[in-house]
Amino acid sequence: DGHDGHVRSVSPLDFAFSARLASISTRRTIMFEKSLHDLVRGIRNNKQNEARYIAGCIDEIKNELRQESKAIKATAVAKLIYLQMLGYDISWAAFNIVEVMSSSKFTQKRIGYLAATQSFHDETDVLMLTTNMIKKDMSSHNLYDAGTALTGLSCFVSNDLARDLANDLMSLLASTRPYVKKKAILVMYKVFLKFPDSLRPAFPRLKDRLEDPDPGVQSAAVNVICELARKNPKNYLALAPVFFKLMTASSNNWMLIKIIKLFAALAPLEPRLGKKLIEPLTNLIHSTSAMSLLYECVNTMVSAVPTHVPSMQLCVTKLRVMIEDPDQNLKYLGLLALGKILKHHPKAVQAHKELVMGCLDDRDESIRLRSLDLIYGMVNRKNLVEIIKKLMLHVDSAEGSGYRDELVSKIMEICCQNNYQNVVNFEWYISILVDLTRVEGTRHGKQIADQLLDVAIRVRAVRPFAVKQMARVLENMHVLAQKTHRNGVCEVLYAAAWICGEFASLLDDVEASLKAMLVPRVLALPGHIQSVFVQNGIKLYAYYLKKKDEEEEDEDEEEEDGITKLLQDKMPLFISSPDLEVQERASCVLQILKYMPKMKEKGAELAEELAELFEGELNPVAPKAQKKVPLPEGLDLDKWINDPPSESSDEEEFSMETAFLAQEKKKPRTREEVEEEEEELEKKREARRQSQLSNPHYLQSSSKKIKSSDGVDRIPVASLKLDIPLKIETDFKIETATSSKKKSKKKRRGRRGKGDRQSSDEEEVSRGRQRVDITTEEMPEGAVASDGEGEGKRRGVPDGVGDPHRALDIDLEKPLEADEVLPVRTHRVVTSKTVEKESGEKKKKDKKKKVGK
Repeated sequence: DGHDGHVRSVSPLDFAFSARLASISTRRTIMFEKSLHDLVRGIRNNKQNEARYIAGCIDEIKNELRQESKAIKATAVAKLIYLQMLGYDISWAAFNIVEVMSSSKFTQKRIGYLAATQSFHDETDVLMLTTNMIKKDMSSHNLYDAGTALTGLSCFVSNDLARDLANDLMSLLASTRPYVKKKAILVMYKVFLKFPDSLRPAFPRLKDRLEDPDPGVQSAAVNVICELARKNPKNYLALAPVFFKLMTASSNNWMLIKIIKLFAALAPLEPRLGKKLIEPLTNLIHSTSAMSLLYECVNTMVSAVPTHVPSMQLCVTKLRVMIEDPDQNLKYLGLLALGKILKHHPKAVQAHKELVMGCLDDRDESIRLRSLDLIYGMVNRKNLVEIIKKLMLHVDSAEGSGYRDELVSKIMEICCQNNYQNVVNFEWYISILVDLTRVEGTRHGKQIADQLLDVAIRVRAVRPFAVKQMARVLENMHVLAQKTHRNGVCEVLYAAAWICGEFASLLDDVEASLKAMLVPRVLALPGHIQSVFVQNGIKLYAYYLKKKDEEEEDEDEEEEDGITKLLQDKMPLFISSPDLEVQERASCVLQILKYMPKMKEKGAELAEELAELFEGELNPVAPKAQKKVPLPEGLDLDKWINDPPSESSDEEEFSMETAFLAQEKKKPRTREEVEEEEEELEKKREARRQSQLSNPHYLQSSSKKIKSSDGVDRIPVASLKLDIPLKIETDFKIETATSSKKKSKKKRRGRRGKGDRQSSDEEEVSRGRQRVDITTEEMPEGAVASDGEGEGKRRGVPDGVGDPHRALDIDLEKPLEADEVLPVRTHRVVTSKTVEKESGEKKKKDKKKKVGK
């Protein structure tokens, strides 16, 4: 348009000139922009101001993304990929990434898809814009465009994309190009997870790919089916013949590993399958040189035929070769597989005890921990002392607190497993526990204390030795009281004070132990330990007074007064403790100490009465006993204890005047009303007695008092009917009529029959030793100690919540229904009839609304 208003014609030269200028400006922009190489070099050169430099680069990238050139945008997105790897958020550039993905050039498209795989997720908004683009790229004639689209889709597929593209992916399973076909098969696994309804329609075609002539396609199909069967193996049991044929014919080690892992999941479901697998797996174990394949063959053998002794012996022999290999990975896998065989054939593994013990000296901590797990299952009565001795040597030389703590924990677990069945000498075990208290920096003080208490309470014969050892621990309190961190060795002082107080009659010097509990260092201990010291201090004081009264020596009065004065001086220190329980116990003890001299001046001796406060013996209670308490008949926990408040009572106004008026207006009760009220009270009392009888936490009073002179044997013990006798061998001798009868019966049986090798070994170990009874943990009447409920079920959490494989637990053998087809995206066709129909329906709705108004 010229200045005179007339139209001017434009020649082709003008168009060429303007296009040339545009290309020159684009080249100039590309020339002066920073490349990815410049960005990386700039970040390395600006270490001091890296954040400021990257912020400037991001501003430049934003300007570059506004350019029209796809090449400039692709370079900018490539720089964003690098920044995303450094931890910067690039979600703001999602739309620009989609623009680069839609480029017609493969070099630019590849950059866009790479950025999408790193930054896109299910909730990315722009994914809805990519459906048609991905569909177009997947069906492209360019092999690499299709492969790039399929690879990217597997990383950012969402529920909507899986539903919309499932049909197109299934059509690619019949592609003539193996490269595209195998990628489509692998993407289908992600589609199944996001859109489970596509599994049944697509499974027949996926199953056909198992017999594809191309090994890559075949391997991809095996991978997908094995992953699907890993969580739901029963649905793929019908494919066992196909996979068995592949296993015997294929030479691809990676595909064999997948197939063998699948058989490990299928064999427990079909017992006949395990017998079929023995021959091919044995051949593979003998012939293969690939350790990964050998390991999977051993794993499948253990799962499929754990009772086949020759196969297990072969596996153990091969695993020994792996453990002796200098490669740390092979050694770890060998120990891992050996632990699985140990559960079924402990004797076969115990023959390699020295090899496993040698792994404790390995420099790799994971191998040492795995060998510890193996040692736990290899222990018996004959080798327990030897193994614990070696482990104690490793505790002294262990490097790192984590491994040292694991050693301490494993030593206690080995000794206490199966109710101390392998411990022959409990004095030895008490000594081991005391030695563990000297381990530097251990965090298993609570576990050591629990073990000391458990052994001292349940094994009566070891109590004298345990009390002496705990008295020494109290005397050396300054060593343990320094480590007051959580679960530190100071927790052992809790057990030491409790054992010395509970079994005070076994102490050699009660006065020395009592003074050890009152040293000022006790105030630095945690509150729960201080409270035990206070409580057991008064126990020792009561026993001390009782012992002095029985001796009836006048010279001891000054000593008694001195001990009383010591307690009176120390208790105020505990009363000022920040722990509430310590304050309460110390206050009670101080009041008792003030009351004792007053009664003594009046001529009353309270030593016997004070000692009776702590008479009796408390049996251990099983951890699950509270759960097993039966609900009493007639008890409704949802029923209101009092009458529920009425709604009207909340609305009524309350004042002091109306309250007193209500009291004045009350009528005097008649004699009949009083008698009825007494009857109700008696019924309530009877109901309360019944609830107390069934309450395990209620201490019921007995009319008969147990005197201390009667001894422990006079305490009534309820006999428990157990199928397994809880008997442990030890050096201590407790002779009873029943035990002697049992021994004579065993001797007669030994004379009658030859006996197996295991019983003869146990007799050799137990020769010259006596059996002791371990006090069993009490349970409610009629309850059993076992509890099959899992931890998740107890908490009300079902197993497998949040697992996408749960939706894929589908019966694949059932024929497809007519409506089980993959959805197909179609365009909506609009005609004049549909427009008239929709307009008529809209008018009807408008009329109904008007009528309603």
